[in-house]
Amino acid sequence: MYQAPSNDRRRRTPPGGPRNASGSLVARGGPTVIYAALDLGTNNCRLMIATFANSQFRIVEAFSRIVRLGEGLAHSGRLHERAMDRALRALKICAEKIEKRGVARVRAVATQACRIARNGREFISRVERETGLKLTIISPEEEAHLSVMGCASLLDPREVSPQARAALVMDVGGGSTELSWVELGDAPPAPPASPSEAQALAQSNTLKIARRMPRPRYWISIPVGVVTLAERFPEPAAGHTQAWFEAMVEDVSQTVRHFSAPETLRPHFDKGEAYIIGTSGAITSLAGMHLGLERYDRSRVDGLWMSHAHVQSVITRLLDLGHAGRELEPCIGRDRADLVLAGAAILEAIQRLWPCQRLRVADRGLREGLLLSMAKKKTRRRRRRNARQAVPAMTE
Repeated sequence: MYQAPSNDRRRRTPPGGPRNASGSLVARGGPTVIYAALDLGTNNCRLMIATFANSQFRIVEAFSRIVRLGEGLAHSGRLHERAMDRALRALKICAEKIEKRGVARVRAVATQACRIARNGREFISRVERETGLKLTIISPEEEAHLSVMGCASLLDPREVSPQARAALVMDVGGGSTELSWVELGDAPPAPPASPSEAQALAQSNTLKIARRMPRPRYWISIPVGVVTLAERFPEPAAGHTQAWFEAMVEDVSQTVRHFSAPETLRPHFDKGEAYIIGTSGAITSLAGMHLGLERYDRSRVDGLWMSHAHVQSVITRLLDLGHAGRELEPCIGRDRADLVLAGAAILEAIQRLWPCQRLRVADRGLREGLLLSMAKKKTRRRRRRNARQAVPAMTE
């Protein structure tokens, strides 16, 4: 069982090499701290482990498993025993990986399923007893903010023409969807990265800390995700799939249509000076199908630009394939065959409410935001410590 690091740093030397007194991996050029970010969602359990040095992360291991923790939650209001068992099996794997890597700092969070379940906090306590992992249930606002932070590197107004003035970040989860409207400030003209440079950056598995992290100007969390939507709208056995899909789109639209606060940014969308960033397993699956990948490749998907026409073309193909056909698609498979169109319906609803021809696909989000949030805290502490040391001692 994983034991969270305590104030007593006198631990055995963990795998990965010797460490200094603070728990940092001693490497050439200075200490490298190992961080872990864990996100237990309604549908997935995701872990990311990364080293941090020279103001950037290098991802050394990532793990993701579909656990469907929120299965049946909308009907019963409780987490079901089988769903909790599935999640615990995945969390035990995460705990083992964290222990094996000798992680010094961990931030583990739970989202919508544990937020709304009557036995959510009871399950969190069980997780700590059985795995040693201390999960924190975060608010929808913090979830939205962390997702935007994780997608910060994709919020570059210079990469599109005309230059973008606003972006809408949508994080489609299993039980909820967070929508964040970000106003993009003026940026000096700069040549966009070539496709080869962009791909090299994705393949390097690095995550840099921006000087100024974007913050949502407006945000909303809706209690609609791929699991909840798919359970409310079971796929018809035969025929009428287009009507079924349109019913899901309209259901999502009704939950968002009333939110009028972001209307001040509407002119940017009307002028084509805005784009959508979509972070979701369903959206990355759409991108993989659009590219015709024989196996999923994050370096080709993360940061990919798709037009609205591209998205609609993939949706049409998914509807024509049917459930059995979707299971055979390499970027979808059995686990997402019944969920991918629910995710597509959420995306389509938002694209209709906020017409935008450009979608940027993000294979990043909450986990990256968690890593960056930990590093930002460390940076702020160092700056405060240096500032205190820089103050001259007072003399009489």
